[in-house]
Amino acid sequence: MEGAERRVGSMRIGVLTAGGDAPGLNAAIRAVALMALRDGHEVIGISNGWSGLADYTARPLKEQDLAGVVGLGGTLLGTARYDLDNPAGGRDRVLANIAEHLDGLVAIGGDGTQRISHWLAERGAPVVGVPKTLDNDLLGTDYCIGFDTAISIVAESLDRLYTTAASHHRVMVVETMGRSTGWVAALGGLAGGADLIVVPEFPLTMEDIIAHLVRRRSAGYGFSIVAVAEGVNLSTLGGTEAGELSTEGVRGVRLATRGVGHFVAKRIDEHGGFEVRTTVLGHLQRGGSPTAYDRIWATRVGAAAYEAAVEGTFGVIPLVRGAEIVLRPLEVVAGGQRRLPRELYDLCAAFF
Repeated sequence: MEGAERRVGSMRIGVLTAGGDAPGLNAAIRAVALMALRDGHEVIGISNGWSGLADYTARPLKEQDLAGVVGLGGTLLGTARYDLDNPAGGRDRVLANIAEHLDGLVAIGGDGTQRISHWLAERGAPVVGVPKTLDNDLLGTDYCIGFDTAISIVAESLDRLYTTAASHHRVMVVETMGRSTGWVAALGGLAGGADLIVVPEFPLTMEDIIAHLVRRRSAGYGFSIVAVAEGVNLSTLGGTEAGELSTEGVRGVRLATRGVGHFVAKRIDEHGGFEVRTTVLGHLQRGGSPTAYDRIWATRVGAAAYEAAVEGTFGVIPLVRGAEIVLRPLEVVAGGQRRLPRELYDLCAAFF
């Protein structure tokens, strides 16, 4: 450490974004960095998530770097899905670089990021997490950076697809993000008026889906919009998983390559009587400017993370409960996934 060269009481605070990008990341980075700089601390931007910390690819952030970023999508620091265990030794390099270069680290990311943060904190590293995932599936929090923008994009897309579906009397199958949970499909579908929503938590069979479409047609509806989460179990729908699937670099699978939306559309088409089209929203849900809601709450959780770090409260993550932010141990979010609750799905189903 170079503590002797610093102003008395100043800290060197690192910040990184890991995993997939999400609208609102820059608002959180800005909150951490501007508050730290204005309090006389040094802010180190770590490039490309954990890979940048393992190799210590970093640079000081200045106020000028943060001008105008609150409304920008993506992340000014870059991000990556990086496996610290393959090759071996990545975690030890991260621990060593934190000890050598930083007094505190703010790690912005989802469940994988926060599992690493928790592991580091257990070994004494001064880490604070920030909740980010489009899937909205972190335990213990009502809000994750990027989710509001994602469901707003889904809703807008459904609005646009309704006009062409109605004009051509079609069934439109729309595949949304959602690795193991149905938050994006359910709330995006609810906001966008989907006529049926298919999620992993409450499985439907193809027979259920087709029967619903037949009932709508018999009731005089000439078109339907079906929102399907990419993580829906294909075997439940009567299909089989492909033997080879594209991976994301951290023992994960790119679920969009499973083709759930196309599978559902094909089976509807095979039933006969429906003209079917498929739209896979994919990375459109990640892109572009964040909503005002995402900008505000990303700023709030970023500011709370900074306050925890500067007070020396490490091994925690600011979570949103109702209209409040609470600090909780990282182990709270590192231990599982937040599933779509039955009552929320039932609300969606009331409009099917």
